[in-house]
Amino acid sequence: MSEKTVHVDEHRDDEASKLGMWLFIFTELLLFGGLFLVYSVFRVQYHEAFHQSSLELSVTLGALNTVILLISSMTIAMALTAMQKNDQKRALIFIGITLFCAALFLFNKYFEWGAKFHHGLYPGSELMALLDRGHLLYFSLYFFMTGLHALHIVIGMTLLIVCYFQVKNKKINNKDYVLLENGALYWHLVDLIWIFLFPLMYLIS
Repeated sequence: MSEKTVHVDEHRDDEASKLGMWLFIFTELLLFGGLFLVYSVFRVQYHEAFHQSSLELSVTLGALNTVILLISSMTIAMALTAMQKNDQKRALIFIGITLFCAALFLFNKYFEWGAKFHHGLYPGSELMALLDRGHLLYFSLYFFMTGLHALHIVIGMTLLIVCYFQVKNKKINNKDYVLLENGALYWHLVDLIWIFLFPLMYLIS
């Protein structure tokens, strides 16, 4: 009695994977959209206090981080293009540059937050408790929203590190690059959120 060998090709539903990522991005946009709405409402109610509080932030650092994230969005897009052209070396270089930019963003944010902590301005501090309602709301939203964004940076970096080693091991290639594509989409989301955060928090007038 002969045995019949059944060959089953691995089924990969790239469209479902990309759709899942788009749905996830949509929920993230709803989350931050809600926060932006809350911020806008309180900004109207406490306009002067929000303006005075924003003067405590470094516009230079905020602008620098904006440039850094814009560059990182460009390099991750270039990494995806390189992978589609089966250029593994360039893809790895551009992913590496993106990760460097992400680390530099967090480095700058560390110093920015560190200055606030050094002066006793952080959630739960005695100084925060002494602030009037308008200033308290501004800094509470500042720490929460920029902190949440920083968390997304860390998550994005983790995903891109996975992509880096997947490309290096050729598990991501010119025929199967959906993970890198989803990673790039997520990173563009991180960039987009900051594009709204920067003017709202730093350039308020």
